[in-house]
Amino acid sequence: MHSKIVIVGGGAGGLELACKLGRKLGPESVMLVDSRLYHIWKPSLHEVAAGTLDVHQEGLSYQMLAHDNRFTFVYGPMLALDTAQRQLTVGAIFSDDRLEQVLPERRIGFESLVMAVGSTSNYFGVPGAAEHTISLNATEDAERFRLTLLKLLTLAELKKSTQPEAGIDVVIIGGGATGVELAAELREASGVYAAYGFRQLQAERDVRITLLEGAPRILAPLPEKVSAAALELLQQRAVKVVTSTRVTAIAADSVTAGDTVYPAQLVVWAAGIKAPDFLRELGLPTVKSGQLDVGADLAVKGFDHIYALGDCAACAGPDGKLVPPRAQAAHQQADYLLETFMRRHQGKPPQAKPYEYRDYGSLVSFGRTTSVGSLMGSLKGLSWFVDGFVARMMYVSLHLMHHQAVLGTVRTGVLALARFLIKRSTPLVKLH
Repeated sequence: MHSKIVIVGGGAGGLELACKLGRKLGPESVMLVDSRLYHIWKPSLHEVAAGTLDVHQEGLSYQMLAHDNRFTFVYGPMLALDTAQRQLTVGAIFSDDRLEQVLPERRIGFESLVMAVGSTSNYFGVPGAAEHTISLNATEDAERFRLTLLKLLTLAELKKSTQPEAGIDVVIIGGGATGVELAAELREASGVYAAYGFRQLQAERDVRITLLEGAPRILAPLPEKVSAAALELLQQRAVKVVTSTRVTAIAADSVTAGDTVYPAQLVVWAAGIKAPDFLRELGLPTVKSGQLDVGADLAVKGFDHIYALGDCAACAGPDGKLVPPRAQAAHQQADYLLETFMRRHQGKPPQAKPYEYRDYGSLVSFGRTTSVGSLMGSLKGLSWFVDGFVARMMYVSLHLMHHQAVLGTVRTGVLALARFLIKRSTPLVKLH
């Protein structure tokens, strides 16, 4: 197998680049490699975890996207890279019971390679974190959280008649966007679950949610006004928020932070991310965080034919600060590399202008009705605080813009309408 451009990783940036290049260059020139069959927009995983979004309705088939956008899709995990021969190895695929090999190990030759493999959880050496927490890195993590939550709700309902204090203790570690959004979504979902058959459970009393954050405030990278508004919304939803606290140990039924032990049947780790460990084994330069070290043109340093974008790339801006791991950064980098490859295809000289991250602000979801955030103005340092219904509509539009990039305008509109109608005829939470 061989392709002019191989993209490894079908997240927000990698998939958008594959779709846009595929539509221009065709399947013989563009290939996407991913270890999963379906794509889901990562910022929506907290909704999957809470059960308010059905991953089987939300997920987009890579094979369908490859057909519609004219790129080639290869299913399997990347195992190794031969930079001299310009080849990568994709692992075999086995059946669910691991007894039958469905696809063999494969080698893929390339002229240019783009690494877009995203990030994974950074546990910072906290004892028990890897064993006793769930991190929302992928759809299977979110589904595992949802199924565990459903099981715990059922057990609490059964115990309620003999143990009035029965309930669920959920601890979320990390007060960034993922942790805050999950806490809000979970509170909203718990009320719906209670109405759908868990009649002895009172959501705010029996589903006890605690959010632990090491910084002095939640959403620390965002403006203080956004943080304060988010805190108020969480407190209105009976979410206990504890800041300036460090988790020191996690057990099967508790979380220890300093001198305080919090009971916990379900723990989510949302306190930090890092690049996937296998990147250090590829023979490419990495920084301390494990990210690939890239230059201003997004090429991995020392290699003019290998690029990286998104969370796995350590890209410094003009001020020396690394580009933050956000979906909008991956989107911008995909567009930058699109121009790079198209200029090369057309025989034009490389881009003279280096990649520069533009911060358009951040929005944080608080369920189906409201969001909060800040929008960056064209003047440096100028921002506007937004909240309520307007912010919510802007948050939803970000998801639609991503779909528009990979599905096109008409299909995105049809899909949005179909999902709106489906939600009117199905449960508000997934119950199976």
